[in-house]
Amino acid sequence: MKTGGVTMKHFLKLTTAAVVVLGTSISAMAEDITLTISSWAPPTHGINAEMWPGLSAMISEATGGKVKTELKLGLAPPPAQMDLVMDGAADMTIIFHGYQPGRFTGTKLAELPGFDGNAEAASVAYWRVHEKFLAQLDEHKGVKVMGLTTHGPGQIHSNKEITTLADLNGLKTRLGGGVSGDVGAALGLVGIRVPAPKVYETLASGAADAVAMPFESRKGFKLTEVAANVLEMPGGFYRGSFAFLMSQEKFDSLPADIQKALDENVFGEPASRMLGQKWDKVDAIGRAASVEAGNTITMVSDADIAAYKPIAASVTEKVLGELSAKGVDAQAAYDMIKAEMAK
Repeated sequence: MKTGGVTMKHFLKLTTAAVVVLGTSISAMAEDITLTISSWAPPTHGINAEMWPGLSAMISEATGGKVKTELKLGLAPPPAQMDLVMDGAADMTIIFHGYQPGRFTGTKLAELPGFDGNAEAASVAYWRVHEKFLAQLDEHKGVKVMGLTTHGPGQIHSNKEITTLADLNGLKTRLGGGVSGDVGAALGLVGIRVPAPKVYETLASGAADAVAMPFESRKGFKLTEVAANVLEMPGGFYRGSFAFLMSQEKFDSLPADIQKALDENVFGEPASRMLGQKWDKVDAIGRAASVEAGNTITMVSDADIAAYKPIAASVTEKVLGELSAKGVDAQAAYDMIKAEMAK
């Protein structure tokens, strides 16, 4: 039988071919995945300008370009980011653990003062000790940890001249939480809690005289304009712990080959190392911006370095006690992270 000059047999072959082609096209389109990123930092901050692009590039390369990302800002305040992802409003986010006191304990280990090494070394060590000791705490339940990182050494930035530890006593200072809060209390700082994006206006308005942050913030949060002085402690007064997270439900919904590619080539130590490298990069940018702005950077004296050691030891003892209470072999975890950072 013919239909308009085409045999029925030929017609059925063409129809079948069309269905196969259509099915292939739909399948190909289904392989393209876009993950939504929620971020709370300013657009030009290193988190958004360096870290998310770096992680997105790693994800794209590992998946042959099948997985892309879309960055969205301002979806929720910093303390709500993890819950935002768990609720499905975004697929990935970054959190600063100190913004939620009591929710995270194991993460304070990486924030302790007295560690040798830059942010890259700290972040790699952090991931390794997390795998061996901290993951058992299940403090990130409901999300998949893509990478753990610490910013560079945290210093004290002020709108008035500070040159010694004694100058810090009674100083109204924005503290981010976590170990920075423990250190601030030990130094006699009057702690003020506001999220990082509010630091500029807090200092500009006089609500705070100082802030505890790494050097990157001098550029990322424009501290060069509102905190012209930096008191620098070798190795930092503390560090700050961050996690880059993905919705566990979203990850579980990805094709098996995509999951395997991300787990083997991106998530964990590779991502943590890259993120640490980015912190080091933006720290250098922040220091250069301070010099260019004519800000004053004062290294503490040898006497103050000596005076800070028992303070650091006291804070360390407190945090290790908190970890032990959670069932972690705190001393072994502490020894491991120190050894890993020193490599």
